[in-house]
Amino acid sequence: AALREGYEHFDPRAYLRNNYLPPRADFSSEEFVVPWKLRCLAETFASGEIRGRTLIDVGSGPTIYQLLSACDHFEEIVATDYLAVNREELGRWARGEPGAFDWSPFIQHVCKIEGRGEPWQDKERRLRERLRRILPIDVHRPEPLGAPLRPPADALLSAFCLEAVSPDRAAFVRALAHVGNLLRPGGHALLLGALGESFYLAGPARLPVVPLEESDVREALAAAGFALRELRSYAMPPALRTGVDDVDGVFFAHAQK
Repeated sequence: AALREGYEHFDPRAYLRNNYLPPRADFSSEEFVVPWKLRCLAETFASGEIRGRTLIDVGSGPTIYQLLSACDHFEEIVATDYLAVNREELGRWARGEPGAFDWSPFIQHVCKIEGRGEPWQDKERRLRERLRRILPIDVHRPEPLGAPLRPPADALLSAFCLEAVSPDRAAFVRALAHVGNLLRPGGHALLLGALGESFYLAGPARLPVVPLEESDVREALAAAGFALRELRSYAMPPALRTGVDDVDGVFFAHAQK
């Protein structure tokens, strides 16, 4: 209930400013956090192993960067978020409305690291075409969408969601198991998340986070019925510790149900 109340004050634009504009969204070096996240996703999807009809993005927030490498490998992408303000922000971008957040630097960077010489506008158009549904979700329910996803997703992606909406590690494990119900057996799960973070700011909202270590991520995935394929971590450099959170680092996990 306390988490729910806190998120009533969540400001999507403040969250985007804090995390997806410079200094954190600096593409001048692969050493910065946003290029690191994009490279993890690009390299994992480049294997060609993770593909199918449907990918579900759990807790999309107001962001689409996490879907840029995924959109080439799925017929449909389903974005989800608990907050209507985030779903509205995503809808503005998907419809190409004036005033939507400008993700073009992210799209250009992903096209560059994927190395296919593709015009970035083509990738933008393809993601908009494949982002067909933006649904409400509650990861604390056994059926997070209120009903089973039919057919189940071939892959699941979730970035900076589960640890930020769970009051403790046990709730984090339960939420991970709940979202696993949306995935077919053998399906792939890709997670990006915070390490050692206890809070973050989004405008007037100061939101608690479960501080995780790499060992917590490994144990939670196993407890929720996933086999870990890969785990990478990134240490947040002092220049990117801007006071909008107390994050120590970021993890990227590839697991399979």
